[in-house]
Amino acid sequence: MLHINDLTVRIGPRVLFDKATAALPDRARIGFVGRNGAGKTTLFRMISGEAVPESGTITIPKNMRLGRVEQEAPGGPGTLIDFVLAADKERAALMAEAETASDPHRIAEIQTRLVDIDAHAAPARAAAILEGLGFDEAAQHRALSEFSGGWRMRVALAAVLFSQPDFLLLDEPTNYLDLEGTLWLIDYLQRYPGTIFVISHDRDMLDEVADHILHLDQAKLTLWRGNYTSFERQRREQQAIQLKHQKKQQEQRRHLQAFVDRFRAKATKAAQAQSRLKMLAKMEPITAIVDGHVLPFHLPSPQKPLSPPIIAMDDVSVGYDGVPVLKRLNLSIAEDDRIGLLGSNGNGKSTFAKLVGGRLAPLEGSLKKSSKLDVGFFAQHQVDDLDEKATPYQCIAALMPDGTEAKIRARCAQIGFPNVKADTKIALLSGGEKARLLMGLASFYGPHLLILDEPTNHLDIDSRAALIEAINDYEGAIILVSHDRHLLEACADRLWLVAGGSVKPFEGDMEDYKKYVLEQAGGSPARQSRKDKDANGSAKAERRDGATARKEAAPLKKQIASLEEKMKKFQDLLEKIDGVLADATLFQTNPAKAGQLAGQRAELERALTAAEEEWLELSSAYEAASG
Repeated sequence: MLHINDLTVRIGPRVLFDKATAALPDRARIGFVGRNGAGKTTLFRMISGEAVPESGTITIPKNMRLGRVEQEAPGGPGTLIDFVLAADKERAALMAEAETASDPHRIAEIQTRLVDIDAHAAPARAAAILEGLGFDEAAQHRALSEFSGGWRMRVALAAVLFSQPDFLLLDEPTNYLDLEGTLWLIDYLQRYPGTIFVISHDRDMLDEVADHILHLDQAKLTLWRGNYTSFERQRREQQAIQLKHQKKQQEQRRHLQAFVDRFRAKATKAAQAQSRLKMLAKMEPITAIVDGHVLPFHLPSPQKPLSPPIIAMDDVSVGYDGVPVLKRLNLSIAEDDRIGLLGSNGNGKSTFAKLVGGRLAPLEGSLKKSSKLDVGFFAQHQVDDLDEKATPYQCIAALMPDGTEAKIRARCAQIGFPNVKADTKIALLSGGEKARLLMGLASFYGPHLLILDEPTNHLDIDSRAALIEAINDYEGAIILVSHDRHLLEACADRLWLVAGGSVKPFEGDMEDYKKYVLEQAGGSPARQSRKDKDANGSAKAERRDGATARKEAAPLKKQIASLEEKMKKFQDLLEKIDGVLADATLFQTNPAKAGQLAGQRAELERALTAAEEEWLELSSAYEAASG
């Protein structure tokens, strides 16, 4: 267990941690959340020993192996597979020593230890991890220096996962991944044998991986049990209870103060007035949980909708220098379509977006567009192209040549840069603020079609929620490219798969796509390892006849029935608690009971969710066993 005790850290006048304390359970999967700039990465650096707190301690058990992706992308002439294999220091040292050892006893010790750590299966495990992160067999044997920085960061992630540290630190691990890599990583982390401590703004990752949430807010750390959705619910319940308590206390303070003010000067009541003054002094003010304000996004809708389709393709091919990347495109886009583009990086999603956005002309075929079609284009890499010496005010003023200063500043405030923020140099803006500015510029004129290519990379969870709301309020057509599954599920009503040199509608939802991706990658590393063992003859395939299958299905049926009874009890109890909590006066007459019931409700809901998940797994197993 890792202990954080009375941690205090300041950066200039800002207090990041103020006597913050937390204990992280062993083998837990902890999601670390908080606003951008709150100090999450700083805590990671202190745990890794790269930074020292002003006061307080971070206690790590002896012999615990920490693993963290390095900040700089690896490079050099070595191959990807060799770099990943070298991350297991013990295996690498033993393999090197085995080449030169001559003492028979030492050779025996080395070989025994290599068997113990399953060293000879390591290449297959490393290859499975690299494949899951997007590197095929040919790429795994290429030199690191041949890849871009983003792809090399994937290799660094693969190396850390392969080394299997006891305590795995991951800081925004999906930043360099596409949706397919993200889905694979979530599947991998769900089966990781050690403790996971992950900073992420990916809500789906925090929901599917985390069983605890560590929240950094107002320089304090609070550990919550459950995933992110559970954390949000518990926090809202606590907010409601504390607001009730705060209101009640304020009424008590007003009552006591009124008595003091009325009778302080009267000799007969002086003692009582003094007594109430002492009560006021001892009454600790209750601070209600208040969420920081998140500025909304504003995506202006087109003033006049166009007749459908706004874009139609007939046997279109598109590519570069006469070489097609995508062929046989027969698609149409309506004026209110919400399309999520799926497909691994390198398959042509950006090429398709450029075609639709008018930045690439078709090589073959017919592409028809409405003559009045206006397209807004947001691509994450464009953030780096902003003039860092300019200000948001200057960027907006360039688009409003006839606008008064008041109107320009009003528009700046509308896209998230009020008051002096509008005059801040772009170089001094955060990544999220630059993305917000670029979004405002891309959608400035209310385009009929808005193309958003990875719009959430620098946004925290609350800002992503604000973006989802803005996208759903926008009345034009949208094409979304994102590794954020929650964003796609919330905003896209059509999914198109970019694969095999073409773009075609994907039949199914995001859950179906997750299954498709994991099947294409050969499943999780754990399942891949089992396949490798089967192929090598180290495990025998089980063959069951019909009678055996029915025999094994019988206990599953009993377990399913038992779970159904348990789920019914949970649901009945939840209904009873909801009935009691529906009484609004309960929080005033008996706040302790209200708080206790709210806590019980949260626990029951978690238990019901766990039971439902187990029921689904058992039901699938029963169907498979019974044929």
